[in-house]
Amino acid sequence: MPEGHTIHRLARRHRRLLQGAVVRASSPQGRFAEGAALLDGLELRRTDAWGKHLFHEYVEPGAPPRARPTRLLHVHLGLYGKFADGAGPAPEARGALRLRLESDEHWLDLRGPIACELLEAPERDALVSRLGPDPLRAGVQPDRATARILGSRAPVGTLLMDQAVVAGIGNVYRAELLFRHGLHPLLPGRQVPEAVWRALWDDLVLLMRAGVRSGRIVTTEPEDRERAGGPARRVDAHYVYRRTGLPCRRCGTPVQAAVQAARNVFWCPVCQPEGG
Repeated sequence: MPEGHTIHRLARRHRRLLQGAVVRASSPQGRFAEGAALLDGLELRRTDAWGKHLFHEYVEPGAPPRARPTRLLHVHLGLYGKFADGAGPAPEARGALRLRLESDEHWLDLRGPIACELLEAPERDALVSRLGPDPLRAGVQPDRATARILGSRAPVGTLLMDQAVVAGIGNVYRAELLFRHGLHPLLPGRQVPEAVWRALWDDLVLLMRAGVRSGRIVTTEPEDRERAGGPARRVDAHYVYRRTGLPCRRCGTPVQAAVQAARNVFWCPVCQPEGG
């Protein structure tokens, strides 16, 4: 499932491609035909992201800058959703194409999302209010997440995957953050020292911002990679994620894995001791 940095990159890209353009909207698959008809002929005014949720705001063509959006598009990609885009005329529509947006210069295709819907402003606000703080949003503070994590008996590895606690963290960031801060996935949130949590949050902000810039998740320090110089290769990008049985990059102990919050979680039993 795409993590928060990917959705923020998509919001920025869609803004570059279509902001200010009057779009032609269609649903070749037919599952979003009514919604596409309501978007057709509107101007994309703004794009936004909160965690794993993407929003487009549309207005009537030529509306004043402060006009309230006429339509709000909400997309959640889930495990299988994908966007594709390009310049010039759009290619022939094939397969399960949920939504196509076109301007005179660019096209944008959406396939396989778990959510593609039009919302009213109060509905969007209610959705966002249920989400935890997004580390990629300017000015967002972790206070709400701090209270949830440090006051919970639930495992920290489960809490980090809860979008109501922190919005945007997925399986890769979860495993890598826990390793970088020496926390076992099963450690209850209330046993995480506040100083460690604060450091983890600051680290998350830095890692996710880097992910937005590069389009990939790299969590290893150069000295912990097989090749210390140059950009991190794919094989060097992570400490524990999908490295079950391989030696820990820092201590050499085989990386372990288990299912937690319906996803595999990975950790080093020495660098992340249980109960410590």
